[in-house]
Amino acid sequence: MTSLAKPGTGRMPRQIPYIIANEGCERFSFYGMRNILTPFLITTLLMFLPEDMRTGEAKHVFHTFVIGVYFFPLLGGWLADRYFGKYNTVFWLSLVYCLGHACLAIFEDNVNGFYFGLFLIALGSGGIKPLVASFVGDQFDHTNKDKAKVVFDAFYWIINFGSFFASLLMPLLLRDYGPAWAFGVPGILMFIATMVFWSGKKKYVHVPPAPANPHSFMRVAKSALLARQPGQGRPGLNLALLGAAGALASLAMAAQWGFVIAACTALVLLMAFGGMGTSMQLDRARGLHPDDAVDGVRAVLRILIVFALVTPFWSLFDQKASTWIVQANTMTTQVNLLGWTFDVIPAQMQALNPLLVMLLIPLNNIALFPLMRKMGVEPTPLRRMTAGIALSAAAWIVVGNLQVALDAGDAVSIAWQIAPYALLTLGEVLVSATGLEFAYSQAPASMKGVIMALWYLAVTVGNLWVLIVNASVKNEAVIGYIEGSGVGVMAFQMYFFAAFALLSAAAFGWYATRYRMVDHYRSSVAG
Repeated sequence: MTSLAKPGTGRMPRQIPYIIANEGCERFSFYGMRNILTPFLITTLLMFLPEDMRTGEAKHVFHTFVIGVYFFPLLGGWLADRYFGKYNTVFWLSLVYCLGHACLAIFEDNVNGFYFGLFLIALGSGGIKPLVASFVGDQFDHTNKDKAKVVFDAFYWIINFGSFFASLLMPLLLRDYGPAWAFGVPGILMFIATMVFWSGKKKYVHVPPAPANPHSFMRVAKSALLARQPGQGRPGLNLALLGAAGALASLAMAAQWGFVIAACTALVLLMAFGGMGTSMQLDRARGLHPDDAVDGVRAVLRILIVFALVTPFWSLFDQKASTWIVQANTMTTQVNLLGWTFDVIPAQMQALNPLLVMLLIPLNNIALFPLMRKMGVEPTPLRRMTAGIALSAAAWIVVGNLQVALDAGDAVSIAWQIAPYALLTLGEVLVSATGLEFAYSQAPASMKGVIMALWYLAVTVGNLWVLIVNASVKNEAVIGYIEGSGVGVMAFQMYFFAAFALLSAAAFGWYATRYRMVDHYRSSVAG
């Protein structure tokens, strides 16, 4: 059925509140358990380890969990796009998610049971992650797509609303009532989220899963890599095979690196070299596949470059729940505000992030972006993301300076972490909230779930960088170099990540000037 209405004349979809309410409860449940995970591991679950090993192991477990959370979107996106549709996939994986929370509450003193719960949460949370955002996009078409940005901003605002209260309350619940309640309450909120989502079933726009497509991304890529042309070799295929060999070599290093690092490195090599190889020979697929299918693959490959350049941002952002908490544990936690003195639990500092997000999103839309337009500077998605990556680097320079002072034996108030949290959060608003809208708008219709999954996969790769850097500082040669630098190991890592992000911002900004935006919103109303 083709829509005859003019663009911009459609109303706000009535079903949006169900999705927004679901997201608020789900995010409370996720951040409620995530933000207390590191301190719980250090003070309770990992007590069987020597004291000097607990912090490192807790950070390893945390970032491994985050890698899982942002890896499973690939599975969820594929299942939704090809078989079950977004609604069914979200609903059933949400029930798996609830079971994971139950395991955390039940197995608070059992390592294997607790880790199994983390796996179920990673599977459930990760599996639904790309689908809820793209499900929001499905509720719009060309008649009301102008309202989509408002909803995506509201979507991101409610995420942080849930995160704010979870970050404040769950550390208190962990301290005063123990892990069973601290992990159990988020589980109850996840069950409520699932029921709210289910209650809107009859009101949603349901875009059916795409049938098997002879001109899918993988089929076009395969044709391009295998096609021969008279008098020419197959350099793209050779490059893809080199990536496959590198992937096998990475898997062979699982015993030394750990399975997670080895498997994620293998995936990155396959995608990077396979993508570059496909790009080199893509025109060979013309004639074997329609031109629009070939052009769609080229568009996806260009999108993946954007996603790849965002990965350093995520390596910085997610450490606020691990490295920054470890730093806060060594700071003076008593804070005086307007004559009122109170103690801050280090994990509660993470509440600053969602609080600032809720303030910055409307401030940017009401004041900052209109001001930029008046000055003749259009805040395009890619410009916003470039600035966001650079701001994250600035945050880590500040937190590195704080660590240098702590290493020198100075008493540093936890209140000084407000500055890096503010810089990192502004960067997050410009990168993450913008990225959700960018990923959906640029994705071809048949690949929206998978493209959103690949956007989240950037978070997996970002946390992979963290694991690699953390593993590298155990090398004697690296430790010797750091000692010669005149700063401690943690401070050195902080400055390293800052430099990493600055280089990424420069590369992202350069590529942004060459990227051509497209519009892949629906042109008609789905049934």
